[in-house]
Amino acid sequence: MKGRRSFYNILLGLISLLITIFFNLIIPRLFILKLGSEVNGFMSSITQIFIYLMLLEAGVGEATIQALYKPLTVDDKESLNGILSATSRYYNKTGKFYLLTVVIISILYPIITKSQINSVTISLVILFTGVVGVINYFLQAKFKLLLIAEGKTYIITTANLVVNTLSNITKIVLLLLNFNILIIQISYFIISFLQMFLIWIYIKKHYKWIDLKVKPDYSAISQKNSVLVHQISGMVFYNTDVLILTFFCGFAVVSVYTMYNLIFQMISSVITNISSGVIFVLGSSYFEDKEKFLDLYNSFESYYMSIVFALSTISYILILPFMKLYTAGITDVNYIDTLLPTMFAILNLLSYVRMPGVYSINIAGHFKKTQYRSIFESVINIIVSLICVNFFGIYGVLIGSITALLYRTNDIILYTSKQIIKRNSLITYKKCFINIAILFIIVFLVSKFNLSIESYSEFLIIGSLLLITVIPLFFISMAALDIKSFNYCIGFSKKYLNKLRNK
Repeated sequence: MKGRRSFYNILLGLISLLITIFFNLIIPRLFILKLGSEVNGFMSSITQIFIYLMLLEAGVGEATIQALYKPLTVDDKESLNGILSATSRYYNKTGKFYLLTVVIISILYPIITKSQINSVTISLVILFTGVVGVINYFLQAKFKLLLIAEGKTYIITTANLVVNTLSNITKIVLLLLNFNILIIQISYFIISFLQMFLIWIYIKKHYKWIDLKVKPDYSAISQKNSVLVHQISGMVFYNTDVLILTFFCGFAVVSVYTMYNLIFQMISSVITNISSGVIFVLGSSYFEDKEKFLDLYNSFESYYMSIVFALSTISYILILPFMKLYTAGITDVNYIDTLLPTMFAILNLLSYVRMPGVYSINIAGHFKKTQYRSIFESVINIIVSLICVNFFGIYGVLIGSITALLYRTNDIILYTSKQIIKRNSLITYKKCFINIAILFIIVFLVSKFNLSIESYSEFLIIGSLLLITVIPLFFISMAALDIKSFNYCIGFSKKYLNKLRNK
């Protein structure tokens, strides 16, 4: 069952990712061409704002998922209802603040930002965007947590896929017909209700045992405040750059930042979709069999790093040729910058290599023990970014993020190795250094060919060649370095395939 759910999560995740990448390549360019870089930057900035608003949910969300793992392994519906009841009451209590905050932001944002966009339009776009999150917060957030903990992320992915496809097609049509940003956002508001309806239907059909009126088990989510600290610091870290650039450099610079970040976010989506198929297995195995958990974690870490470095290498090689093709004809701001690919690659690699450790901290419930380390990371990021943005602009915020990551990534590796995995941290560092060496070798060899890509067809051909050569190279190198994990993966795959044949 777990293997099948992992397969569904990965398969649906990858299908969703391919469709998302397709739309992500079309829509930003259309926004820039039809409405300008400033509107594109504005939309990116309000996206970051609503990511911050998700903090109201973040603490209890992660705490609930962690609390659900154990009762799900023994099918303890009484405990599950108690946890969900406590979570539901928390959401009902804080949802009012969510709505109030959306209204306040919609009023204040056009006042505190400098833009040529009409103030009323800015307010209404923010309002229509935010209300979708409010409704989802009240009605469905708790049920999504249950699906995630049970390994049914593919249900959420499917519903999102249907809605996002319809929403993006509508955006493209409206942009081509020269409608303004407000009409486009109203269409998103209307279509978003379909996603809520689809998940509601699934919950009603498959979870008839859910009873939110039972006595709430607040003790099960008692770590929500410590989790919230982690989530706040994480949100601050990953989304501060855009907000600082918004206030110090303007929407046009934000547009440049988000275009480069978009490429690496596609990698993040691939990695997240793949890892989502494994995380819930890690979560349940931690409470079932610690030895099994350690073997699974070590194998997951090894090949997670391989795919991270492989995709980052390919993206680093292709990002500038792609940007030259993608922004051809756009003259309101210069999108070609030879230093940004290097800085974004460093930032994202430092973010990715620590994720297995982050997952293990979450699964083990070490939220309170590590909360102050997370706060320190955010403080470093904000202080360094605010200082450097005045001197280096867009490079300044990236310097702030990289500085904070150098501290926290090493901290997570050391903490996880000592407190949870109980092994020498040099094992993780060894994997990192091997992958870094391979990255440098590949980039050096490719640079000797002096790639000149003049069309999208050439881009696809070269990209495909890199995929079929670079990814196997990283995987083979990791297999040679960690033969135990290789054998574990082979055995796991054979076991899963045999189960499929016997069905």
